[in-house]
Amino acid sequence: MTDLRPTAPAHLPYHDQKGPESAKNTPVVLLHGFGGDKATWLNLQTALAPARRSIAFDLPGHGDALDWPKIGNAGIAAKAVSQSLDALELEKVHLVGHSMGGAIAALIALRAPERIASLTLLAPGGFGPEINHKLLRRYAAATSPDEMEMLMEQFFGWEFKLPRLLARTAAESRARPGAAATLAAIADEIIDGTTQKTLPRAELAALPMPIKVVWGTQDRVLPTRQAHKLPGTVATHIFERVGHMPHLEIPQEVTRLILQNTACV
Repeated sequence: MTDLRPTAPAHLPYHDQKGPESAKNTPVVLLHGFGGDKATWLNLQTALAPARRSIAFDLPGHGDALDWPKIGNAGIAAKAVSQSLDALELEKVHLVGHSMGGAIAALIALRAPERIASLTLLAPGGFGPEINHKLLRRYAAATSPDEMEMLMEQFFGWEFKLPRLLARTAAESRARPGAAATLAAIADEIIDGTTQKTLPRAELAALPMPIKVVWGTQDRVLPTRQAHKLPGTVATHIFERVGHMPHLEIPQEVTRLILQNTACV
């Protein structure tokens, strides 16, 4: 009897930006934040292309991975990313993670430090209990472009001019069947009531790879003070007048820091 059940995908959907043909260096893997998708990295991938190959994944429950077999907290997503690295035969990578993607990147590095060449965390989740849980839950439930624009403005610094296309594209993505409910379920997993679960910062600092943490002083999702007093082995970069989306607000500076951190391999 033929088994007609769909086969589970071997890896998460991704966008692969090739680097220079002459380069044999370790690729950069990019993990987006809550409610985002791989497209949020396109400008950064273009900027990295002269020096590095980069791969941006859609995380479980997001983008083209909306129907991924198992969604949930950062730990579940970390397993999906690790499975995807195996499927794509990527033995060693540089990891860049934003917000929830930062927490996921940190977990992967803690579980398999031998395969991570460097860790660059942009306003990462898990560095302290405080989180703007009300904003994230409202953002998960939003579907109209106007509501989406009003909420998305909270993710950026006060002076940043939000492109209307960004809100419209996000609303279109959210309108897909099951998208809002899936995000709400993920929010319930990553937010413990009104706080977030935290990472073992001392264990992170003890990892052998270079680690950079990037934060903006106007972050209204995760307070900048979560970057204060990190162990001395973690390089911390704080930017004035920047909100929760440094890769979109100051892409040149973020690209520079990633290239610095990835210069080792």
